[in-house]
Amino acid sequence: MQIAKVRGTVVSTQKDPSLRGSKLLLLQFVDEEGHLLPKYEVAADSVGAGIDEWVLVSCGSAARQIPGNEQRPIDAMVVGIIDTINVDNRLIYSKKDQYTRG
Repeated sequence: MQIAKVRGTVVSTQKDPSLRGSKLLLLQFVDEEGHLLPKYEVAADSVGAGIDEWVLVSCGSAARQIPGNEQRPIDAMVVGIIDTINVDNRLIYSKKDQYTRG
């Protein structure tokens, strides 16, 4: 899994029929220090993530391990919304602090 920030949504009216009803998000990956990387991914959302939330992303064949996705052309899936990240006893990210900083 990787960590990413939800930057926006992707709308596609013409797509593979198996993707109908899937919410697609534009994600920007985050490094271990909490810095945004110049790497983006479009991912299907299975947890109801929103703009500016930090999420866990499963990529490749692991994204299709969620029941019902086995035959869908999905290469990335948002599988969790992050509450906090700590590295070496240092808080890198807190969802609660994100919304109180303004």
